[in-house]
Amino acid sequence: MTRRGSGVREVLAYNWPLYAAGLAMAAGGAVLAGRLPRGPRAVARAAATAASLLLAASTAATWYVYDRSELYGYRWLDELLPGPPEAHLVVGTGLDEASGPLGARWPASRQTTADLYDPALMTEGSVRRARRRVPPPRHALPGTPGGLPAGTASVDAVFAFFAAHELRRPADRERLFAECARVLRPGGRLVVAEHLRDAANAAAFGPGAWHFYPRAEWLRLAAGADLERAAERRIAGLVTAFAFEKPGKRGAA
Repeated sequence: MTRRGSGVREVLAYNWPLYAAGLAMAAGGAVLAGRLPRGPRAVARAAATAASLLLAASTAATWYVYDRSELYGYRWLDELLPGPPEAHLVVGTGLDEASGPLGARWPASRQTTADLYDPALMTEGSVRRARRRVPPPRHALPGTPGGLPAGTASVDAVFAFFAAHELRRPADRERLFAECARVLRPGGRLVVAEHLRDAANAAAFGPGAWHFYPRAEWLRLAAGADLERAAERRIAGLVTAFAFEKPGKRGAA
């Protein structure tokens, strides 16, 4: 059975220190409010209420996106690709939840999976916890942002779902997009799915949305790699999927 991607329970497990801090702030503010003079009491209560609302909103948004939406059905890919890929590359940076479902979706497509996880660069605890809970698949090959394990012009689709934002240095993201352009055949497409740093995600996740990058960053990276935006789709109102195409006649060597 193909494993479905992370739901709200897994996301909470990966990020439990952040949720614990939010709960502590909400509880601490409520307790403190009862011991303060009138003015500071109102501030403490407002802070506790804001923390509680943010926790509720982020948990509800996570549940909707990852448990209830069309995200993990991957049927939305039909709107971003001209057809099933003959060969494709899946890029992960610590948590690979896409290679299994995509392999099952296109069993005739030759799949390569690249694991770019580098503990020296990806130091966030959420990535380490996710990797411990969901180890990389046995078929995953090690890679780097500047060295994907695929030949030049060898695939007609590259998929990076919730992966590229873990590369926190701009130069690493630029190297990754350049490598994706290298391995793509002319007419091939890079599909990137990410939360964006925008109003919708800020409303849902509060300060956590600053971990994401704005839409302009993904467009900048694609342009720098000479990839053209071919399609764009919003998923569950909070995830954006881009399809960037390598110029040239599809299928050309």
